[in-house]
Amino acid sequence: MSKITEEVETIISPVLDELNFELVDIEYAKEGKDHFLRISIDKEGGVDLNDCTLASEKISEVMDEKDPISEMYYLDVASPGAERPIKKEKEYQNAIDKPVFVSLYAPIEGDKEWLGILKEVTDDAITMEVKEKARTKNIEIPRNKIAKARHAVMI
Repeated sequence: MSKITEEVETIISPVLDELNFELVDIEYAKEGKDHFLRISIDKEGGVDLNDCTLASEKISEVMDEKDPISEMYYLDVASPGAERPIKKEKEYQNAIDKPVFVSLYAPIEGDKEWLGILKEVTDDAITMEVKEKARTKNIEIPRNKIAKARHAVMI
């Protein structure tokens, strides 16, 4: 997490807590000449457009007072969607027995991307059940090799 996203999290967390929203992710990115501050929120039962609008308005108010970002940017508040990122320990635990997609910094068994069912989470590794041709196997992935993890939609 960058210094800017850490500062933004500190500023907006009380607002989201007051609205009973969970902060899922913060991303600050430059795309072309434009800057974007993307905030993903969720709540029990999911968020809708009205929730995102309300959160955006409240976040804008507090950011106008304490904004750590010097350049102009677009604020985007949205639901994390079905393929939401998995970053925090609680999110890993909640994803057990669900489909996940993991991309790695370094290959394991020749692959840097794995899609399967998350079976176990420890401090050092995750275990996924993956399909390989006609059979199913378990693969252990060290946590320090995970670049990104997200929920997955499997057909």
